[in-house]
Amino acid sequence: MAEYSAFSLLKNALTGNKDWKPAWRKPDPKASYDVIVIGGGGHGLSTAYYLAKEHGITNVAVLEKGWLGSGNVGRNTTAVRSNYLLPANTRFYEHSMKLWENLSHDLNYNVMFSQRGCLNLAHTPAQLDDFARRGNAMRHLGVDAELMTTAEIARLVPALDVSATARFPIVGGLMQRRAGTARHDAVAWGYARGADRRGVDIIENCEVTGFLRDGDRISGVSTSRGEIRARKVAVAVAGSTGQVMRLAGIDTMPIESHVLQAFVTESLKPFINTVLTFGMGHFYMSQSDKGGLVYGGDLDGYNSYAQRGSLPVVDEVMSEMLALFPALARVRMLRSWGGVCDMSMDGSPIITIGPLPGMYLNCGWCYGGFKATPASGWCFAWTIAKDEPHDINAPFTLDRFHRGLVIDDKGQGATPRLH
Repeated sequence: MAEYSAFSLLKNALTGNKDWKPAWRKPDPKASYDVIVIGGGGHGLSTAYYLAKEHGITNVAVLEKGWLGSGNVGRNTTAVRSNYLLPANTRFYEHSMKLWENLSHDLNYNVMFSQRGCLNLAHTPAQLDDFARRGNAMRHLGVDAELMTTAEIARLVPALDVSATARFPIVGGLMQRRAGTARHDAVAWGYARGADRRGVDIIENCEVTGFLRDGDRISGVSTSRGEIRARKVAVAVAGSTGQVMRLAGIDTMPIESHVLQAFVTESLKPFINTVLTFGMGHFYMSQSDKGGLVYGGDLDGYNSYAQRGSLPVVDEVMSEMLALFPALARVRMLRSWGGVCDMSMDGSPIITIGPLPGMYLNCGWCYGGFKATPASGWCFAWTIAKDEPHDINAPFTLDRFHRGLVIDDKGQGATPRLH
């Protein structure tokens, strides 16, 4: 696996960079596989990687309807954190954090994971008390968390308006130092390369158009490139989950698909060296290695499968940014994009067996899909290989909504667009 090293960089630099192997092959689909993973995003690719690495299941195909990484894995704001309140989410995302911390070495691929911290701003004493509660819950489960004063925040983020006359005065914040960012496309490429080197077939431009059955059991898929059979079929298609599940005859899922926009500005000098979130609105921001400010806000508020958003959200997000950083008023926005989020009824994911024999389901990631990528694939691979969930993803069942065992970290109730 160790193809990338200082020696190989020097060797290829001297030979015109002509000896690099392609990061992954372009195979034609075989007639059958042990496992088919539908979805060539971060979750599908990481699932295939961990099936091969952790469980020795290498006769695997990842089917992607477009090009690899064309979905949400390349359409997010790259934040990685594990600062959750409820134990089920805290354990899951902390497992993901630990995988992130060694991911570049594990993949022999630089995913540019930068532990620059994540700071949640508090704007009222009650909100700071709530952050203290969350921080104590995190520390109780071994996750790092600390409360910061306004003075400490001012030293960390000098450009932030911490004055008493600010529109939303800052009274403190909750910091997770181990949180940070990673390069989203590098994550997709790294997992693709790692899975490919272990024998997984990554098949692009292969859209699933239906499911094959032996009685009630799912036994494969029909695609734009022909029928492909498999003993197990795993669905990891994020915002397209509802559409794909309808192909299997399942018309009702406890999720909704919404557009989430993100933005990036022109390059600036070093401006903010952490991930920062706004406590009086839905806004979050960090700075990329190229100098652009990467930021986002709330959902567009209507159901959609489009990878683009609407202007009212642009106006709202810019207003929230300027409430925190008035000095950014004349900075130019370079581009925006939209990801399609599968918002679950309680704001927590679904990683489970079923709902049909031979099928496995990974969905409901809401805003948290990117940071969950390693743990999602690790847990989903375990579930597929063992036909039972790991303890870490055991709470994330599909039937929890019928049983009343919801994991509502935000406390918003069964309203997907509010999570």
